[in-house]
Amino acid sequence: MTKIYGYARVSTKEQNEDRQMIALSEYGVAAKNIYLDKASGKDFERDNYKRMIKRLRKSDILIIKSIDRLGRNYEEIINQWQHITKTVGADIVVLDMPLLDTTKNKDFLGTFIADLVLQILSFVSQNERENIRQRQAEGIAAAKARGVHFGRKLEFIADNYIDIFNRYRCRYISIEEAMSMIGCSKSTFYHMMRDLRKAGKVF
Repeated sequence: MTKIYGYARVSTKEQNEDRQMIALSEYGVAAKNIYLDKASGKDFERDNYKRMIKRLRKSDILIIKSIDRLGRNYEEIINQWQHITKTVGADIVVLDMPLLDTTKNKDFLGTFIADLVLQILSFVSQNERENIRQRQAEGIAAAKARGVHFGRKLEFIADNYIDIFNRYRCRYISIEEAMSMIGCSKSTFYHMMRDLRKAGKVF
């Protein structure tokens, strides 16, 4: 018998999961079958996600609001997608992206389209990371050409957090997620970002 499960994720305890929960409920997912994690999407080492995966069986359906709620690392998303749809034999429905719905078009073409969409997302994500690194290097070079000197404290901040700031600037993560990763208050976050922008380390 087919069972429908839902998965929702927010990155911090302060973030509100209501939008996802409402969407899953409206689709018809029973509250007892919705799994929620309040954790980063950098990997799949999340307690409730792992519990849900253990319950999934062949012909079951997993519903998620958007692909980034599953995770942020697209290489790992592809691996999980393959595990769920091919190894377990369950289906996945991404509500915000109708092309990612394995309950439809189960022929070769339908499977090919879903896999292709995931590969494109992975490519775009990787390409953007490389572009960010290039812009970082160009910004640092331009700042040095202007005579900007990077102090030890600023270098420490940049080395550890520059990617987080640029991911926030690209709207890949929310400010709440960025603050959680760094472990700082909103005022400190803006102060650090202002200093890094002045130094040309974030765009």
